Amino acid sequence: MDVVSLGWFMEEKIRIGISTCLLGESVRYDGGHKRDRFVTDTLGQFLEFVPVCPEMECGLGVPRESMRLVGDPDSPRLVTNRTRIDHTKRMITWARKRVKELEKEDLCGFIFKSRSPSSGMEKVRVYNEKGIPEKKGVGMFARIFMKHFPLLPVEEDGRLHDIKLRENFIERIFALKRWRDLLDEKRSRGRLVAFHTQHKLLILSHGQKHSRILGKLVAEAKSISPKQLYPQYQALFMEALKLKTTVKKNINVLQHMMGYFKKQLSADEKHELLETFNQYREGYIPLIVPLTLIKHYVRKYDQSYLKQQVYLNPHPVELKLRNHA
Repeated sequence: MDVVSLGWFMEEKIRIGISTCLLGESVRYDGGHKRDRFVTDTLGQFLEFVPVCPEMECGLGVPRESMRLVGDPDSPRLVTNRTRIDHTKRMITWARKRVKELEKEDLCGFIFKSRSPSSGMEKVRVYNEKGIPEKKGVGMFARIFMKHFPLLPVEEDGRLHDIKLRENFIERIFALKRWRDLLDEKRSRGRLVAFHTQHKLLILSHGQKHSRILGKLVAEAKSISPKQLYPQYQALFMEALKLKTTVKKNINVLQHMMGYFKKQLSADEKHELLETFNQYREGYIPLIVPLTLIKHYVRKYDQSYLKQQVYLNPHPVELKLRNHA
């Protein structure tokens, strides 16, 4: 796989779940929606959405009385605001059935509606017996979904406006799709080794510890059956990518890549490359600048190992996720 030279992204769109209201569907309690243009117009170019509206799908209809979480933040009840009708059992029963159905959808992630008593991923208001809210809750459906699919990348609409959280989430979605494509093939140690080799620098950009652990697992692959090896690798791989990249981690990877050209680069080329590294470190330029220069040298000197490194193109350039200083 020549990541540098090819537009290698899969032709089929990646399937992810999403709170229906974020697509512009009028399913909220007041008959409105919460369309997110970044999700629909930008991510929609590459993703296929599987909409889920807990309230509608469990039979509460539109319009409906608004609801809130009450009681223990770790095990709250879902109660209507005015009439105090308890819909906890209805929602939990539906949610447990729905996540089973979603197993068939081959989802590579989920985008939840923030602050929702059914779909909020974190910091949802939970009201105590005195009617005082604490932002310590998780939406009832979101909690059941995340427990059922612990390795799936999940985010919520509000957090996607944070550049680093957005990049991390989208990177994990594309990484999981590549992993799923590997699983569609006959499982062998050789294919796993090739996958790991292509993702080495991407993993390193998230953390040296996980890079060492995964490297050790792959090195010992001959002594582990593929049936055991693949699940172990997947869990560690997705855990590694959940860690956020930093400028320091990226600089480490950039310097590592530069080492592959120590015999080819002229003094001026080395100086130019190190200068862009330093400008990126100081926050004057985005990561895309030193990476573009690295990719130029990869092509110029036909560096075969770096050509296959997913780190150089982990997601579509159209998303501009590495264009921010």
